[in-house]
Parts: sequence; structure tokens; C-alpha cells
Amino acid sequence: MRRAALPLLAALVASVVTAAPAAATATAYEAENATISLGVVEANHTGFTGTGFVNYDNMVGGYVEFTVEAAVSGTTALTFRYSNGTTTNRPMDVSVNGALAADELAFTGTSTWDTWRTASVQVPLNAGTNKIRATATTGNGGPNLDSLTVGAGGGGTDWSVAVVESTMRRYPPDTLGGWSYTRGLYLYGQYLVYQRTHDPRYLRYIKDWVDRFVDSSGNISQSFNNLDSMLSGRLLVILHAETGQSRYKIAADRIRTRLNTYPRTSDKGFWHATSRENQLWADGVFMVSPFLVEYGQRFGDSTYANNEASNQLVTYANHLRQSTGLLRHAYDEARAQTWADPVTGVAPEYWCRAIGWFSMATIDVLEHLPADHPRRAQLVTYIRDLVSAYARYQDPATGRWFQVVDKGSRSDNWTETSCSSMFTFVASRAVERGYVDAGYRALASSGYQGVLAKVSLGGDGLTNIADISIGTNVGDYSYYVNRTRATNDFHGLGAFLIMNEQLLRTGG
Repeated sequence: MRRAALPLLAALVASVVTAAPAAATATAYEAENATISLGVVEANHTGFTGTGFVNYDNMVGGYVEFTVEAAVSGTTALTFRYSNGTTTNRPMDVSVNGALAADELAFTGTSTWDTWRTASVQVPLNAGTNKIRATATTGNGGPNLDSLTVGAGGGGTDWSVAVVESTMRRYPPDTLGGWSYTRGLYLYGQYLVYQRTHDPRYLRYIKDWVDRFVDSSGNISQSFNNLDSMLSGRLLVILHAETGQSRYKIAADRIRTRLNTYPRTSDKGFWHATSRENQLWADGVFMVSPFLVEYGQRFGDSTYANNEASNQLVTYANHLRQSTGLLRHAYDEARAQTWADPVTGVAPEYWCRAIGWFSMATIDVLEHLPADHPRRAQLVTYIRDLVSAYARYQDPATGRWFQVVDKGSRSDNWTETSCSSMFTFVASRAVERGYVDAGYRALASSGYQGVLAKVSLGGDGLTNIADISIGTNVGDYSYYVNRTRATNDFHGLGAFLIMNEQLLRTGG
């Protein structure tokens, strides 16, 4: 049975961006009417739509394949309605016309078999007939699958695509700016969108930007005297994987080699910069640690990279992490900075984006750290404590988090969009990986909706993301709350894309 839903306003809004959705309306397809392999149609639980649902056999390879129609080609939302009465994720691969579109889309537990939830993903569809297959990837099989909704009703505007298209229109790659962590953050987010959409323009844009700085022999005119300059090294690893060109490895090797002599505190923490003597900023671990583990995996240096990256996180946490589970912005081993406590050396405030940087670094390192790594359990504990702290300090009115996290009651404090994106991403990934209880999914969902409330389309048809703190040094409360609240600052654009791709993949 097919049920056509009314068009949503979001579908009309999406038409002004370059990548229009493939379906202007939402159409639901019942699973019991699809092609089924290694599964049966049942109706022994309540709450399903249509005449029943598909119960996958408990084995790898069972699938339900839907035949769907799209009026035009483009990216659109697929929303699967399902039930999973266990506490174990039952991921499925989603393919479109025989090509893998989503690798192990999460179908997490729903508490009971009578409780239904949705999991969504954005995929490219061809104009006309398309085959969409959801295939079980574990021995537990898939969830009980009720239906598939295709089109705007399943997710509306693809905001990742809209942000990428808008940014590429605003900034050709030769005008995007210099080699910097903000551009590297944004372009890493754009790469995640490329991985989902496979739009070659997105990868070419990244390559064109990087090639402004890396010549054909792999030379790159960077001294790498600060951790910020290393974040864009992630793009070098990505481009080596995508193109096989040795020049990107040669350039990435420069960062890896620089770490051999890079200055450290007495307990081996990397200084934030050679010009920031003796200082550890929570920001710094995201600038270098994800690059390190990705470099190590790509180029056979994982033993050093995994140990170094995890040790940096522990060293930083030893100084910055407080009983709240949150982290202070910075630490000065010499106690020479005006912001440094004369006893502890730490900065006075919990600045939200610094906490977001550390949180994302920890999550990213855990993605690569082996299960038996001696630091793994400690890093998971950091994530559990952080997500618990997110829950305590989340603004109930907006779902976002404040610029100074623990002082939301002050009238001059404000909710900041980039850190809210970071916290939402980390909470969602932590639930997905089983680091925290599935109940924190509600926190991530609330954060997601709060961030989306800051995203809009301007009269020029381009996206705007508001209330992003500009780049920030270490300071006191007044300094942080008086930072400029920018629109479309790259801190916010990159963090948004990372968050949005995670929430699209896991169903938000």
C-alpha cells in the first residue's frame, strides 16, 4: 500500500538550493508489500501500519527491497519505520540501485517490540524507478521493519547539501582562505557529505583548495609551529586515500615528523603553539589527535599514532578535567598567564567550544583505537562523564548549550551554535557506539533541533547559520560572552556538517 502525504514547506524551500530533493512529496511504502529475502511478514505486535511488518531472520544477508519512484533525480530522505525490542543495535546496509548508500545504518533498541521508531538517511535517487534494499549485517538479522517513507516528509531539506552548495557559491576554492584549522574543519565536514552523496564536485573542491598549498612534489610551505596548523592534515590523508597520489603522503609526513621535535610540557603534552609556551588548550587535541590516528592507520604507523593521540588526551584531561566532567579551557604549566590560577595553572571558565573540541577528539580517536588498547576504557569514561554533563547543562528552552557552559542563568550568556553542534554529534555517536545509555538519544535529538533552529535560507537562496562564536583566546567570563556572534563562521559550518551527517545517518 502506498500513501501520499501532503507536500511540506521544507520541500519548497529546498528548491532554491542547487541540489533539489528527488521527491517533492513524501510517499510511504509498506514493507510487507516489498520483495523479502530471509524474512517473514507478521502482525503479532501492535502499532504497525498497513497489514503487518517484516520480521528478518536472525542471520546476515536478509533483506527487504522496495521499488520506489522519483519524479526527478537528486538527493532525498529515506525514513525507515522499525521496531527493535532488544538492547542491541541491528544495523543494516542501505543500497540504492545496487550501490551502497549507507554503511550499517543504525537501528537501535526501542525497549519493546510494540514501540516504533524511525531511522533516516539521505541518498541520491534517479528519476523514475529505483530499487532500495535494506540488508541485515549481523547474525541478529534486521529489526522488525514496518515501512519506508521516501521524500520530503522523511526529512525535508538536506541541510548538509544546502550548506555545502551555499559555501561553494560564496567561496570558489581559490578564495576560501589560507591553510587554517577553520577551513580544514569545514572541508572535513564537506568530505563527510561527499561520502554520502558521492557528488564529485565536493571532492574536487577539497582537492582544489589543498592543491593551493601542496605542490606536485608534496612540498608544503608550513612550519607547523602550532597545533592549529595540523588539523588540515586530515585532508592530506583523505586525498591520498581518494587519489593514491604520493604527494599527499609526503606533505602529511611533514606533520608527523614535526611532532618528533615539537615542544612539550614536562608531562609530554604538546604546547598549543611555540608562541604559547607551556600552555595546553583543550582545543589542541582536536587539531592533532584525529589526524594522528588517521595518519597511522593509513600509513602503517598506528602503534605510535594511537599511543601518542590517546596519551595527549589523557595528559590534557589530567590538567583540564574537573569534577563536573567538563574541562576548563586551558592550562599554563608556568603559571605565567594572567588567566592561570596560581596554584593549579588552569583557566577560570568552561568555554563551550573548547569542551566540544576535546569531546570530538576523544570520539574520533576511539573510532580507531583497538578494543584492547590500554587507554581505551579511560577515554570512554571521559565521554560518559562529558555526555552526563551535557545533560545537566543543556538549555531546556532551546536544546542548545551556553557559551560559558555552567552559567546559563546569567542574562548576558547566550547559546552558541558550533559547540551545540559538537555536543550533539558526540552524544549521538556515544549512544550509537554504546558508550552511554540509549536514553541520551533524546538529548542529542533536542540538541539537533536546537541547532536546526539557527539554520535558515536567505533571500539569495543561500544558507545562514547564526550565533557562532568567532575564534577565541583564553579569558574570563566577560571575555567569552562578549565575543562576536557571527553568521556562517567556519567554526560553525564545519561543526554543523559533522553533526548533521551523524544525525542523518542514525535517524536523529
